[in-house]
Amino acid sequence: MTPKNLSRSCSIVGAITLSALLLPLSAAHAAAPVPRVTASTADAFGRVADAVFTDRTAALLDRPPTARTALKATIAGIRVPGTLAHTENTALSSLRGTRSRLAALGEAYSAADTEVAVDRTRVTGRVATAWVTETTTLTYRKIRGDEPATTGFRAHHVLTFAARPDGTWKLTGERSTDKGPRQVNQPVTTPLRRTTMAAVDAPRAATTYPAPAKPKTLTGGPYDYAGMATYAEKFWKNYNPAYRSFNSVGGDCTNYLSQALKAGGWATVAGSDEEYGTWNYTASSQTDTWVGVNEWSWFTQTAHRSTPLANVYQMDVGDVMQMDFDKDGSKDHSMITSYRSAAGVPYLTYHDTDTYRRSLSSLLAAYPNAAYYGYRT
Repeated sequence: MTPKNLSRSCSIVGAITLSALLLPLSAAHAAAPVPRVTASTADAFGRVADAVFTDRTAALLDRPPTARTALKATIAGIRVPGTLAHTENTALSSLRGTRSRLAALGEAYSAADTEVAVDRTRVTGRVATAWVTETTTLTYRKIRGDEPATTGFRAHHVLTFAARPDGTWKLTGERSTDKGPRQVNQPVTTPLRRTTMAAVDAPRAATTYPAPAKPKTLTGGPYDYAGMATYAEKFWKNYNPAYRSFNSVGGDCTNYLSQALKAGGWATVAGSDEEYGTWNYTASSQTDTWVGVNEWSWFTQTAHRSTPLANVYQMDVGDVMQMDFDKDGSKDHSMITSYRSAAGVPYLTYHDTDTYRRSLSSLLAAYPNAAYYGYRT
């Protein structure tokens, strides 16, 4: 799809008429024609997805609420189930709450661009499924003055459409398929998953701003922290083909983190007498500590590769943050600090909803009830 700036009001209510966008399923308008998805139909599915995600992102922007819109029960004669319209309106309300929490933390977005690509479609009976990839970039408003220019993410979604008797389609559902933290424009609509891994005794970090100073030497030491950040920002969405991806088997966040740490000088450990004392990747295998969130934490403590930080705002370039979404004692996600502003705000880059320079403030606003862990690497 063609990128656009969200300062131009772009809503799902704006002229998205599927009956006009889609080819008729039957020229004779026979009863219950066999549905099919043509190239024109797939393009229309992408336009609908683009409008939905653009609307959600618009709810995060620092501008008057009247410039934002919401999914309505009918769109130019297209039926949208009342439950779906209500869900999307609730989603926009949730995102405006995220925007308010961000404002309280001293952060705002001034503009954004969204692109949507339809990866594939499938028709089963009278239901069409579309797999789409969303790529969104948000521009940071200069509040403290030293924020990076942008943050961005790439996310994957599945949309479902039902064929109507008159030969058109109606949108019936949308869900995200990514693991890890929700992308910044995804509201809380479903319960967070729980894990069954053993509890970890690592101390939680405070989340208050500003944090007590915790200076760090970025160059001249045993590790190249700038190199870690450079690696992370190079491969945040275009994965390094030298490594396997683990998105389909639990998530790629810690695998990607381990790659960045290795690029910055962390040596692998192929064998150890300590439990969780190894950390290694080969062409045919890898240790649990290389790819597992909790296992990585246990390794870093065993090998003294990291020191817990008292406050996550103390993180600097190359430092690591982990999150326990539901505070069940098991950490769920790993990410690396690839930028830190002069005002003392870390910006995180990570896989699983592949994301570039998302501010710590944004994560705290989206997950006010999560547990946070900071590591000085």
